[in-house]
Amino acid sequence: MNENAYNLEQRTREFSVQVIRFLKTLQQDTISRPIIGQLIRSATSVGANYCEANGASSKKDFCNKIFICKKEAKETHYWLDLIEECCGYKKELNHLRNECVELIRIFSKIAASSKEER
Repeated sequence: MNENAYNLEQRTREFSVQVIRFLKTLQQDTISRPIIGQLIRSATSVGANYCEANGASSKKDFCNKIFICKKEAKETHYWLDLIEECCGYKKELNHLRNECVELIRIFSKIAASSKEER
């Protein structure tokens, strides 16, 4: 298993990079440009909010940031689905979609565990 699988800051950063690299290959037009922008914002927000969670000032702040990570990952999954349905790229998106689902599961578990501890 990849050692970065347990380093969530690195893993979310790598996910952002992979999404950006994929999106750079897409042809942009009046339809795809806003979708690409939304996907970049949500995908990169996952890692940014996780970094913020690690520097949280309280347990409540940590839980809130983790919830945002989960929410942004779910939004990212939505945009990946939309690109696949509208533009194709199923093969290219498979890895990104799988990683996104894993991140949703991870953040859901962290959120649930953090809620139980409060």
